[in-house]
Amino acid sequence: MQRAAERRVGAFTLLEVVTSLAILALASSSVLFVINRCMATAANSAFQMVAFQLARENMEKLLTSETLSEQVEYGTSDRYPDIGWRTVVEAFSEPVTGQMWLRAVCSADYTDPVGETQTVELIHWITTLTDQQAEQFLEDEDVEALAAEQLLETLEEAARYAGVDADTIGTWVENGLLTTEAGAFIKHNLDIYIRSAGDPTAEEKDLQVESIAALALAREEARDQTGDRTETPAGSDVDPATGLRYDELEKMDVGDVMELIRSRRN
Repeated sequence: MQRAAERRVGAFTLLEVVTSLAILALASSSVLFVINRCMATAANSAFQMVAFQLARENMEKLLTSETLSEQVEYGTSDRYPDIGWRTVVEAFSEPVTGQMWLRAVCSADYTDPVGETQTVELIHWITTLTDQQAEQFLEDEDVEALAAEQLLETLEEAARYAGVDADTIGTWVENGLLTTEAGAFIKHNLDIYIRSAGDPTAEEKDLQVESIAALALAREEARDQTGDRTETPAGSDVDPATGLRYDELEKMDVGDVMELIRSRRN
């Protein structure tokens, strides 16, 4: 009888068993959670690597091409249908110097284990463009009309437009006023110096362009950023990107529009 009593005292109680099972379940769930996270991370890394390889392959095809033209192509991977790709070759105006460049943008996107779309993007600045090359990417009539509107061939014409003397224009040139390769003045650049009384900020100087083609492209990009008026809902007369009415926006210079968009983003 004494031995049987000792055995009963040494056994686990129901509370101890339940507590042990709860601890075991908690530890098991923690291990499973860590394993699931590791698997999700591994899957995301695998998708990311495949997307990067696809974007790199498309970029290599572009860089090894004998000729390039402005284009937009997109599709899905033959080997991995869940991964889409997009290739863009475009001309753009470099914001600091206003120099026209041709660049390639190759991207690939996939859906990660969480269900969110992730994008891998490669950008390569291919080469600078001359005015003649840049005009090939734009409508010839638009460029010619803009040149007739914007170009001032002589120092005297620029001074007369700005309402100052020729010496002041020379001072502005020393202070960073850009001209074309042929030495002509662009009204867009002069407007920046007129508004700032000849002393624009570094940000305002960055809005200058060195050619009519660059100005045309900058205006086109500004229109893309503000949105086409015909695409706005019926009855809406306020541009969502700038907060201004469209009739006010049309009267503004492209440099003012770009500066306003930049300030609203900041």
